[in-house]
Amino acid sequence: MRSWSAPTVPGLPGAGVPLRLFDTAAREVVTTRPGATARMYVCGITPYDATHIGHANTYLAFDLVNRAWLDAGHQVHFTQNATDVDDPLLERAERTGVDWRELAEREIELFRTDMEALRVLPPRDYVAVTEVIGQVADLVEVLRDKGATYELDGDVYFDVSAAPKFGAVSGYSEERMLALFGERGGDPGRQGKKHPLDWLLWRAERPGEPSWPSVFGPGRPGWHIECTAIALANLSGGFDVAGGGSDLIFPHHECGAHEGHVASGEWPFAKAYVHAGMVALDGEKMSKSKGNLVFVSRLRRESDPMAIRLALLAHHYRSDWEWTAGLLTSAEARLERWRSAAALAAGPDAGAVLERVRDRMADDLDAPGALAAVDDWAERALSEGGTDPGAPALVARIVDTLLGVAL
Repeated sequence: MRSWSAPTVPGLPGAGVPLRLFDTAAREVVTTRPGATARMYVCGITPYDATHIGHANTYLAFDLVNRAWLDAGHQVHFTQNATDVDDPLLERAERTGVDWRELAEREIELFRTDMEALRVLPPRDYVAVTEVIGQVADLVEVLRDKGATYELDGDVYFDVSAAPKFGAVSGYSEERMLALFGERGGDPGRQGKKHPLDWLLWRAERPGEPSWPSVFGPGRPGWHIECTAIALANLSGGFDVAGGGSDLIFPHHECGAHEGHVASGEWPFAKAYVHAGMVALDGEKMSKSKGNLVFVSRLRRESDPMAIRLALLAHHYRSDWEWTAGLLTSAEARLERWRSAAALAAGPDAGAVLERVRDRMADDLDAPGALAAVDDWAERALSEGGTDPGAPALVARIVDTLLGVAL
């Protein structure tokens, strides 16, 4: 599937420092140690509605990971999926009288446009699930041959007893896992399952639903196995970062980690599991199911996309926070100050700014700390002036390369 256009990423003097990220599975900040090519998988959208600011918050976080690795001298192999067949998409299509394929295609194109406007670096592999159904079915067959599955009325389940490390990614108690499983697409109460936490790998064909052939009979994939198959095919096991919102910690990343472990023999399946916080509106998590959404496409009609990006960067990626109109107003004022300072003929020396921004971004993506460093320089440049004619251009490159903001 086509990705979106990549912005140019300018080079900076010297080289970035090793990136440290909070690994959910390790419960601590760890140093990423990629080889020449860093490998990252970030779970994509289910395209039944437009990109909201919560999506943008997540994808911006992993764009910062991408940029920090590039600055440190790595190539980056970034893979992302689009879950273009799933229950919410089919339900929305039926409710609105639109073909599910048409709905998915329309919303994926809007997502591309939003990501391009926000200057998010595109994935090397942007993969629609419907493009790789055969690969997913093959992976389910591999898991079956390894004794990790069983069938129930034509559906194929992963047997949680085949995952002795289950719970290692999330660290959650079984009680909490059961509660979240039911809330997030699982079926803990289904009769006939060996264990309530066993999860669906292949859903047998239901009347009125799309289906594809497989050795298990016609049907379609379960949710978690899709990302596992795409990650294995493009990155192989033991890749550097698996990312997404914190609502994917369980069951999505937990289940995917054990599918990947059984299939590939790699543990951990990803070296680090990294999660962005949730964005709220009016005191509730922003979500499509609740309908309390602030759409990026609508914001872009009224505001500079760089101001939207700065509004997101003002929060640490792992924090939960609430969107307000005032955040965008403040970001617009910051963007104007930065652009005014960058347009000066000279300014204060910018070497310390580069060092501080690199240091802050390498420390678990401390974007608010990086913004403060640029704020300090811009304030001095505007109020006191400076004698370095190269400083304004260097600061503009720092902001562009490491924060993705074009001045």
